[in-house]
Amino acid sequence: MQSLLQAGVFLQTYGLTSGRLASVVAGLVGLIGVVIGWVVLARPARPLGYLRRGSILALVMGLTGMVLSGLRLILTAGSSIGTGSGKLGAIVALVLGMTGMILGWLGLTRSRRTGMRSSTTATAGPREKT
Repeated sequence: MQSLLQAGVFLQTYGLTSGRLASVVAGLVGLIGVVIGWVVLARPARPLGYLRRGSILALVMGLTGMVLSGLRLILTAGSSIGTGSGKLGAIVALVLGMTGMILGWLGLTRSRRTGMRSSTTATAGPREKT
């Protein structure tokens, strides 16, 4: 048993390392994108500008979270999970960033559809009498 511990087979790192901190930051950015995208989709009765801005913000936050987590995964390519490198956190952050981007894209699609519907009703005026 002593030789296995000396060989580093059961190496566990506890605490917040720099790799874990980078993964947490990427995860929080992705989570913010998910929350903004969820709010945009859950509140469709808001003004059109709110839907569009919120959707774009969710897209940007999701993409930023994905880029940060992708960089973390590239930097930790040779390490394994549980060594304090933040690899598993980067994988979770990648999923959160992708979810934020999908929700932002859905909100942007909804805002475009709502914008088209409101522009067609705004141009239709009262019928002229001849």
